[in-house]
Amino acid sequence: MQDFYRVIGMMSGTSLDGLDLAFCEFRFENSRWTYQLKIAETIEYSDDLRNRLKNAVTISGLELALLNSDYGHFLGQEIQKFIEKNQLDVDLVSIHGHTIFHQPEKQLTLQIGDGAAVASYVKCPVVAQFRNTDVALGGQGAPLVPIGDRLLFNSADFRLNLGGIANISFSENQKTIAFDICVCNMALNFLSPPYDENGKIALSGKLNSELLTKLNNLDFFKKQPPKSLGFEWFENDFLPVLNASECSIEDKLRTVCEHIAEQISNVVNVQPNVSEKTMIVTGGGAKNSFLMSRIKQHCLCKIEDINPLITDFKEALIFAILGVLRLREEPNCLSDVTGAKHDNIGGCVYLGNL
Repeated sequence: MQDFYRVIGMMSGTSLDGLDLAFCEFRFENSRWTYQLKIAETIEYSDDLRNRLKNAVTISGLELALLNSDYGHFLGQEIQKFIEKNQLDVDLVSIHGHTIFHQPEKQLTLQIGDGAAVASYVKCPVVAQFRNTDVALGGQGAPLVPIGDRLLFNSADFRLNLGGIANISFSENQKTIAFDICVCNMALNFLSPPYDENGKIALSGKLNSELLTKLNNLDFFKKQPPKSLGFEWFENDFLPVLNASECSIEDKLRTVCEHIAEQISNVVNVQPNVSEKTMIVTGGGAKNSFLMSRIKQHCLCKIEDINPLITDFKEALIFAILGVLRLREEPNCLSDVTGAKHDNIGGCVYLGNL
């Protein structure tokens, strides 16, 4: 079996920051994976595309099918530009797509970005739709990152990602534990689009104890893992509480940052010997210096510095390795994490323009 792979991983997060592309090299030797993240880039969405993705939960079936096709062609064009600009030899393209619906309790998850359309532009296999098999097997279909954390980032005890949603993975009794903790940039960017740079606006606000208590008391935080979040929960459960508060935008941002930090610490600080453990933090939220200051204030573990390229593109890197595992027909989704009947191999393979 092949032991060296050159892969482009693609991630589009719920915060609508843009399209992350990462060209990675993976090698499997001595029963372990090593990686190099060689080149990475974020493609900003046009206002039109961002608005179409943002409003996709409300459009008709026909409009959604057209958006799925249009977005797939957009991805294919951008990936091929990335390949040509950097003169890359690529064995595989692995795409997350963009999540529109995520309701695993109804056995529903939908990430758009037609894999066949993407494959029509590139001269290598394309893997897409990673979540569907796990959801069909009774799982949450999320988070998917933990298998990559286990294979590539196991030197840290906790692996926290601050994207549209904050999620975490860690080991417990030789099992990988991982789940979505709370919304993160999805809420912060809603309050201050496109984003609150370095948390400057949040820093200027005051903590609203009443709002903080109501956010912390939402039913999701009483559930035990496995559990995952989507835009629907943000819209139906989180936003009504946020919108009902009469405090200023500055105060809401300050309070939501505190809420995020408290929910993360509620997960981390109950772990044994936490003060002796380490955590790495990645995702767009890791660049929000005010949010990070609150997380450091609340969490008892040591937060380690990592390569800024990994901070920004870790999810794209991990979706690249998920695609490799799919091609090798090896499990890339952990039932311990998602609650599915068993570990499974997620992803559809499109051959397209070979």
